[in-house]
Amino acid sequence: MPAARSSLQKVWSALGPGLITGAADDDPSGIATYSQAGAQFGYSLAWTMLLTLPFMAAIQIISACIGWDTGAGLARNIADRLPRPVLFCIVALLAVANTINIAADLAAMGEGLRLIVGGPAIAYALLFGVVCLTAEILVPYHRYVGYLKFLTLVLFVYVAAAFSVQVPWLHVLKSVLWPQLSLNRNMLLTIVAVFGTTISPYLFFWQASQEAEESHLSHRRRQAAAPLSASAFRHIARDTWTGMIVSNLIAFFIIVTTAATLHAHGLTQITTAAEAAEALRPIAGVFTFALFAAGIIGTGLLAVPVLAGSAAYAVAESFHLRGSLELPANRALGFYAIVSAATLAGAGLTLTSIDPIAMLFWTAVINGVVAVPIMAVMMIVIAPRGGKRTLALPAWLHTLGWLGTLLMALTVAALVWSAV
Repeated sequence: MPAARSSLQKVWSALGPGLITGAADDDPSGIATYSQAGAQFGYSLAWTMLLTLPFMAAIQIISACIGWDTGAGLARNIADRLPRPVLFCIVALLAVANTINIAADLAAMGEGLRLIVGGPAIAYALLFGVVCLTAEILVPYHRYVGYLKFLTLVLFVYVAAAFSVQVPWLHVLKSVLWPQLSLNRNMLLTIVAVFGTTISPYLFFWQASQEAEESHLSHRRRQAAAPLSASAFRHIARDTWTGMIVSNLIAFFIIVTTAATLHAHGLTQITTAAEAAEALRPIAGVFTFALFAAGIIGTGLLAVPVLAGSAAYAVAESFHLRGSLELPANRALGFYAIVSAATLAGAGLTLTSIDPIAMLFWTAVINGVVAVPIMAVMMIVIAPRGGKRTLALPAWLHTLGWLGTLLMALTVAALVWSAV
């Protein structure tokens, strides 16, 4: 028993940015998107979780290796290869998408708590924003990362939710292996939203910056100028694959749960995670409802700091500001000002007349569209260039990275074509 516990502790301690990044991918807006996919199309879109996994893992491994090898985030690496107007455009798109995403997540968290205890959802949303911001400012990275890792365990409530209802697993398997596709605009819009939720730009920037933080703190990197070693690459790959598998597995169970309950009972229009939880109560019972509602809050507490942090890292690097979650606030005022601005602006949007229901779904669509140029730029960053040392990554990683970029581009192009 002690040996088994020791092995589990070693595995847990070996996981880090990859696991946290994967878990943050299943934020409240993601839960809403997956719930809508399951409610509207049943099991028909469950295959997306299988298809996106290798591309999602590849692009995250690439971003992680860039951060580890250079000791800097994506924004600084993009600035080294492309004109500054291109960098500013990409970072501006990221900051806007992240702020809207924060607003959508905080609104969903407020609604989730209202469902459980009653009271004013907007007040809860603002409170959650303050809590997330306070933790990012006051807790240094090496401790904060432990709290984020712990929050990843919340995701497994969605596995429990799937097994608390009756699911025709053979039918699910058939839908994954032989999906029924349609080129109608609603399905294409949902596919873009699912892809945008699964392969999200803020995750690229976040993991690259966290690996840069880890590279400065870890004993695995003893010299700042040392290239990415084979052991460091294996560690990053294991951590990232674990995080992405967990992320897509949870998303798969959310789609399956809502398909087996809401879609099966004719409820096909679920536009928020809280609405999905509330709709589950009379169909699947109080237990499944409580799991869904609690999961919304837990995943939001994990995702909001990641969204604000990734925007802060990108903006700070673009303007050569000192920035790190490991630094106290008085040594990185500009960086923490950006974190505060992103979080508070997102919280402020929950007070406006902007429909939080629309924000949740359209945030995922925006991420899907924005991801295409960012992924292309990342592949350019790691491309060989004469006379300078480049990141030595396996050929299969380059191939999957470009294929993932092409997949996202084709999906967005199909959506535009269907709308014309």
